[in-house]
This record gives sequence, C-alpha cells and structure tokens, in this order.
Amino acid sequence: MINIKIANEGNTLAERSGENEVYAVYKEEYRPGDVITIAFEEEGLYWVSLDAALIPSLLWCRGTYTLPVPFDEKKAAYSPAAFSGPIHLLMVKKAKDEEKKNYRNLALNAADHHENNALYPHTYANVETRGESVFASRNAVDGLIAADNHGGYPWSSWGINRNPDAQMTVDFGRAVDIDKLVFYNRADFPHDAWWTEGRVTFSDGSAVTLSFIKKDGAQEFEVKKNAVTSLTISHLIKADDPSPFPALVQIEAWGRESE
Repeated sequence: MINIKIANEGNTLAERSGENEVYAVYKEEYRPGDVITIAFEEEGLYWVSLDAALIPSLLWCRGTYTLPVPFDEKKAAYSPAAFSGPIHLLMVKKAKDEEKKNYRNLALNAADHHENNALYPHTYANVETRGESVFASRNAVDGLIAADNHGGYPWSSWGINRNPDAQMTVDFGRAVDIDKLVFYNRADFPHDAWWTEGRVTFSDGSAVTLSFIKKDGAQEFEVKKNAVTSLTISHLIKADDPSPFPALVQIEAWGRESE
C-alpha cells in the first residue's frame, strides 16, 4: 500500500491510497505549513513525482517520506513553477520488473532534501555555502545540469563555502553496481574556479582519484564497483585560479541494481 497525504498542522487537506500506484490531486494553492507525506508499506523501487515541474525519479523507497512544501529562500533552488499555482498532481508508481533491471543514473533524486530518510539516493555534506538552499547537496542529484551561472534555479549547485575539507556523500540506501561516474562542475567563469582533482570513496573502502578540467559539461569516468551502498566525494583540489568558488552542479552514477 502507498499513501499520499497533504496536511497542515495536523489537518488533512488531501489524501489518496493505492496498492501499486497512486495519484493525488490537490486543488488549492499551497500555504506555508503545508506538508507532503508519502508512506510506503513495502520497501522497493518506485517512480516518484512530487510536482509536474520536478524530474520524475526512480527511487528506492521505505518508510515515510515527509517534505514541508518549500517557500521563500527554501524554494529558490526549484523551478518557479514547482509547488505553485491552484492545482497540483503527485504520483507514485511501483517499478515494473523490467524497469528494475534497466541501466540508469542511480544518483538521480529530485525529491531529496536535508531531512529525507525514506527516498534514496539521499545526499549529505559537511558544508554548504552559508546554509542556503541554492548551495545544498541535494542540488547535485536533482537532474539539472545548467552550469554557466550560479545561485537560484536552474543554476543551483553544491557549494563548499571555500572549505578545502569539504565532502559530500550519496547514500543509495541499498546495494548497487556502478560502472561510470559523471561530474558537472560549475562553470560560471570567471566568477568560478574549478577542481583539478577529487577523490571518490565507496562504501567498500575502495577509492578512486579523478582528474578534472576547466569545462562546462559532462566529465565521465569509468569505474567498476559492485554491491556498494554509498560514495563520498572529498579531497577536492582547487585550480590555481584567482576565484575561490568551485562548486558541483551534478553527479551521476550510472549502473544497475545489485542482484
């Protein structure tokens, strides 16, 4: 059973349940204090779409997901169309067996946020620039690759606040097999600097060191990691450039579910 609910201060505004798929239509403007919850009776892979302006994501889901509807500063990293207007459609659908076997970007989750502990992958970091939503770690897995500016949508990124010890983890919530990593480093030159090197450490304790170039666009790296549950980006080396502002726009981890 899957349950979608929108509530405010304990008052249910809309609710819908289904066995393998469910949608909920909320025909009101969202207000501050509104909270979206999705409860999963059975752990597994589900398609999740919280809003028509967010990229649908195939996620490993368990327990109950809760999202306070974002407003003001917390909404700056989302499309202006997201969570806006007089009608909203939320959809959740259990993945088909053939979809579970597909080769895909395992790091994509447009529904991630700081308190998420139910929809995976989930990100967290030891630093985010000034604590602002436009520099939160979740921005690095939201599927957006615009990199030639910085700040609000669509140029949100993981910002490290000039911290040379910055690190960010992508927790997949279960075992996955990965054979390719793709990085989109922010490229708002000359405002931005870039990293020349970084380390990715996997949950099995193995690590790879990656070399980056000054570029707007995908930088791909072949890896072979089976049955890993997380990866951590660290040891980021800034280029010798006057700008103190390197940042990560997106990371992709391509592979499949572990058997």
